[in-house]
This record gives sequence, structure tokens and C-alpha cells, in this order.
Amino acid sequence: MSLLPAFVFPNFNIHSTPLLILVLQGLIFVGLLLVKYAKNKNPSDLLLALILLLVCYQQTCYTVGFMGWYDTFRNTKINYWLMPIALALGPMIYIYVRSVTTSVFRFTRKDLRHFILAIALVIYRVSIYTYDTLQTGFDATQNGVLKLALDEPIVLPILNFLNFAVMLLYLAFTFQLFYNYRNKIQQYFSNTYKLELNWILSFLVVFTALFLYGTIQTLINEYVTELSYKQQWWLNLFMAIITIYVGIRGYFTDTTKLKRLNFTFTPNPISIPQVEKDKGVSQEEIDHVRTYMEKEKPYLNPELNLSDLATALDMSRAQLSQVINNGFNKNFNDFVNSFRIDTFKEKLKEGKHKQLSLLGIAYDSGFNSKATFNRVFKKLTSTSPTEYLNSHIQ
Repeated sequence: MSLLPAFVFPNFNIHSTPLLILVLQGLIFVGLLLVKYAKNKNPSDLLLALILLLVCYQQTCYTVGFMGWYDTFRNTKINYWLMPIALALGPMIYIYVRSVTTSVFRFTRKDLRHFILAIALVIYRVSIYTYDTLQTGFDATQNGVLKLALDEPIVLPILNFLNFAVMLLYLAFTFQLFYNYRNKIQQYFSNTYKLELNWILSFLVVFTALFLYGTIQTLINEYVTELSYKQQWWLNLFMAIITIYVGIRGYFTDTTKLKRLNFTFTPNPISIPQVEKDKGVSQEEIDHVRTYMEKEKPYLNPELNLSDLATALDMSRAQLSQVINNGFNKNFNDFVNSFRIDTFKEKLKEGKHKQLSLLGIAYDSGFNSKATFNRVFKKLTSTSPTEYLNSHIQ
């Protein structure tokens, strides 16, 4: 009688079943995003599908492991194809966010430089696998000569360090890209809550959380205590859950709205010194803009943007931007929202708060969300709407 444990594949257990379900759902969203890309030709959908596919690939390798594949078939060559995915994932996250925040985005040969390390890794692994397959007895073992003598002791520690460094750098680059873009759109749009790309921020936060979790687990495994295969399962579960979250949010979020607007000029910076305030801007232009805002009340439209207002005023975007920045010493976002705040205050004086909620009055004043209204009101008045009501309105 054999004393060796009997391994059977597939083994649906508490570790394998949740991963299997989540990975299959992740692959479904990969397919949905590819269909969406084929229909709309939005490169962001294709890039997000590739991101999910990359994560699902790694999760599939671990899922079949928890299902007993590697115990049942001990000569499986999976170790050749388990690669540090951050070498490709980090650059893909950066390029995905760039594709969303660029009016006309095209992937070019120049972008391939971001994937030099990932491409080199694939070529290297294919090379050592090819060499090992030519050695006697390779079919009966899991790891060949070069895998044991070169890859495991020398190359893999270097790859783990590069994996950490690449992901850290690209997350930092991507957050910088996002915040620069969010500041930029305030020069063009009056309500930036929907346009501030909350989806992108959430996308970056969850991948950052995953990166930090993985880093902590690696440090514990290397310097505190060696973690078992099952103890490392939580990272795989976390990654699988994030895959579903990203798939759902990414599929149902429209990232094309800003692509229909191209930023063909850069607004002039706001002139702070009083002596420069009216430089290049006539009083007639300032009065023209102010009169139109007061009489026509275009700010009541929540979707008002610089292009629409410039057209209504028979001005170019660059000209209007200069008038607002230098004539009113504000960016477009603060300029329009200051009229909305004044309208909100007037409605409070009229007693509108007795019939409507403060949020309802805010919507009637041109805001499109509670978050935007509260943030803008606090910024421009240094108090909250409720505090203002209690202190100024009898």
C-alpha cells in the first residue's frame, strides 16, 4: 500500500472555488471589453481588457494550483511561465490612464519602450525553457537545468526587485499624470465632479492597495517567517476581487466624454500681481463677459464648459480664458462656480430653503452633485452650506 497522498484534479475546495469563480468572471469582463472595443474603437477599452487579461492569467496559474493540478501532475513546467507581471502591468496602468486623459490617443512604437523589461523577460524565459527541453530527462521533472542553476538562485531575486521598483515608479508617474490632468480641466469645465475621473482615481487606489499588500506579504515571507502556499492565498483572493471590481466599473464607465473635447490651447496662468491683472485684457471685454453671465445665467447649465461659453460670447477659447484668468483673476471653474454660489445665497435669502433641501437649491443653481457643491462652497466661502444658513439666514 502506498503511503503517498492521493492528489486528484480538479479539487474544488475552500481555496480553489472562490478563485475559480472570480477568475471566470474576470475573463467574462475581458471578453465584454473586447466586444466594446470592437464596437466603439476606444483604445481605453482595449487597454483595460489587456490589464484584466494579464491579471487573470496570473490568477489562473494559482487557481489551478489550488485545484491540485501541480500536485497531480508534478512535471508541469508552470514555473517557467509564472512571471512578475508588474513589469508589464505597471506600464499598462500608466498608458491606460494616459489614453483616458488624452483627447486623441494612439499607441505608437515609442510606447513600446515601456515594455522593454517585460519583453526581455519573456524572451529570456522562452530561451531557458527551450534549452532545458533539449536536456535528457526534462519530461520527467518540473524544473530543468537552467531553471535550477540560473533562474531560481540568480535571476529571480533580481526580477522580484525590478517588479517592485517598476510598479512603484509607474504608480507614482500615473498619480502625477492624473492630478495634473484634474488641475488642467478646471481651466475648461465648470463642474468637474464627473470630469475629475473618479473612476480613474478608484482604479489607481485599488491597484496601489494591491501593490502595498503584496509588498508587505513579500517582506514578511523574506524577513519574518516563510509563508505557506495557503497563507499566500489571501493575496490571490484580493487580486481576484479587484479584477471583478475593475471589470465592472471599467466596463460601465464612459471614458469617451472628454475625448470629444480637445485641448488645442493652453490657458494662460492667472496673473497674481495687481499691476498685471488687466494686461492684454480690455475693460470692455471684462464687462461683456460679466454682463452676459449676469443676464443670461449660462452657469445654470451644469454641463457649461469653456468652449460653449466662448461660442455664446462670440469669442475664441483662448481669448475668453485670458479674460477670465487675467480680468477676473480666477480659473474657469472658480469663475463659473462663484456665480452659482451667489445664486445659491440669493435663493436662501428668498426663503427657498423652506420648500427645497439645500442640495435641491444647489442643483437649481447649476451644480450637478453634492460633493462638488460642498467642496466649492467651502472653498469660496470658508464655511459649509449649513453653517452659512444658520449664521446668515434668519
